[in-house]
Order: sequence, then structure tokens, then C-alpha cells
Amino acid sequence: MRAGGLAPYAVIAASMEAVAEKGWAIRAVSPIMRSAPVGPSQRLYANAAAVIEGEKPPEAALADLQAVERAFGRQRRGQRWRARPLDLDIVLWSGGIFASNRLAIPHPLFRQRDFVLRPAAVIAPDWRDPVTGLSVRQLAARLRHPRAVSPARSAP
Repeated sequence: MRAGGLAPYAVIAASMEAVAEKGWAIRAVSPIMRSAPVGPSQRLYANAAAVIEGEKPPEAALADLQAVERAFGRQRRGQRWRARPLDLDIVLWSGGIFASNRLAIPHPLFRQRDFVLRPAAVIAPDWRDPVTGLSVRQLAARLRHPRAVSPARSAP
């Protein structure tokens, strides 16, 4: 299944069907939200979050998600952050922290990305970041409403 010609909303729906065909149970999918690109791409992106469940370990999950990306025309070569038809990431998982040469969970940049946190907060607001202990809802709120840092006061 190639993504060419499909509207972004259709790509997300079809990709969830493809993930399910790999043996993953789709427990929740957020509404689709549009966002500006990260990096040199010029187009807007459609973003969503999903909670999936299965018995496979994280690296097998990554292999399944990358197979779905390839089926939709994703090529992992060339410029980083270029336009792509589909990008599936493992942001968090029920096992807490995971690290290998190919995969880091939690995703190293998810706390800084509104396009990840906003949809995730809709479907999994109480899911906890194993590094900070904060919920997805709290991380999203901090990103949208950063606290002002007062200047350090010098001692008299």
C-alpha cells in the first residue's frame, strides 16, 4: 500500500489497519492534529497517537512499524526530517525504559514535541514518563505553558 494519492487522514487510518495486520491490537487512536514541520520540510503534517498492545518485544515492534512505513513508501535514506508519507515512532511502552543500538524508549525528544504530546494526551493522559515521572498530560501542559524562570538573585 503506497501513501501516494491518499489524504493524510486516510494514510493514518490505513496505517493503523496495517499495524493491526502485524498482530498488534489497536486500543486507542487520537484525533488527527496538524502541525508545522521539524527541519527543512515545507508542508504541514497530520499527527496522531495510538496505544497498541501486543506480546512482541520493543525491537520486534520497531521492525513491524518500519515494515508498515516501507509499505507506505517511506525510504530511510538521505536528508533527516525530510517530507515522508508516514513516520511511526515508539514513544513510550509499558516496560518503562528500553535502550539498544536501534531504539531508545522513551523517545529521546518526545517531551519537547507538541505534535507528539497533544494527541497522546487525548488518549493516554495519565501514562507516565519513566524518566521524569510526569504524566503525558503534565508534559503537554508544561510544553504549552512554560514557567517563567526568575533571574538569580545576587547575595547581599
